[in-house]
Amino acid sequence: MGIAEKIKEIEYEYARTQKNKATEYHLGLLRAKLAKLRSQAIEGEKKTGEKGEGFDVQKHGEARIAMIGFPSVGKSSFLNLVTDQESEAAAYEFTTLTCIPGKLHINDAEL
Repeated sequence: MGIAEKIKEIEYEYARTQKNKATEYHLGLLRAKLAKLRSQAIEGEKKTGEKGEGFDVQKHGEARIAMIGFPSVGKSSFLNLVTDQESEAAAYEFTTLTCIPGKLHINDAEL
């Protein structure tokens, strides 16, 4: 029995159950089961889609450094300031959605 059939069966039972104080608990359990099955059905649909875009930055120079942080804190602006790389920076969240590699030169070390 698939998820769709289980949902249909629970909806049928919910529809034919009388609504009164004595059946409140049972109806609540049915609603919870419905919510769980519907979320499983939606997750199943999402998993069949394409995989997300990944990235990998190869090591060049002495080390690899990653900047991770909250949105709109200046990571792209800092990257533009200390490297020769131009990363888009704007006044709204999630402007930069991918990995932007850049080279930082400190003394004679290339990071």
